[in-house]
Amino acid sequence: MTKLLLSLHVLAAILAIGPITIAASMFPRYARLPASSDAQEANGQITAFLHKICRGYTVVGTAVPVLGVATGARMGVLTDAWLLTSIALTAAAAALLLTVVLPGQARLLAQPADASGAGGTGTGVATHAMPELRSAAARLSMTTGMFNLLWAAVVVLMIVRPGSTTGA
Repeated sequence: MTKLLLSLHVLAAILAIGPITIAASMFPRYARLPASSDAQEANGQITAFLHKICRGYTVVGTAVPVLGVATGARMGVLTDAWLLTSIALTAAAAALLLTVVLPGQARLLAQPADASGAGGTGTGVATHAMPELRSAAARLSMTTGMFNLLWAAVVVLMIVRPGSTTGA
């Protein structure tokens, strides 16, 4: 049963968290692309699709910590420092995703277009708002990078398991 839970946990992490990290990392790039008549609509569609991926896989991603705790309980390592640290980092990554990344994406998507209908960026942002857009996209990019680094640290802890007596 432990091997099954561990396998499901790893598969869920790869299949759920992986797409979130990629889509969230790509979002700021497309959100701040300069406007051109050819790219306006495509950029808006791409950013909306990347946001949809992030939202959808966030729901699926809840299986990762659930299966992780079940696996840890089955292995008898729930009180090990490496696992507790991983749980804390996972909670921090989830909080960052839910409170900063997803709302930041939604705010960038919800920016109103120019009243004249011209000069928008395709992401719904007026041309006169480009400096604010670039700044918001840069902050979102930085936050997404922090989210990805938290997950990278969790992966390293799961593989190395410092101080573990169950072997590495």
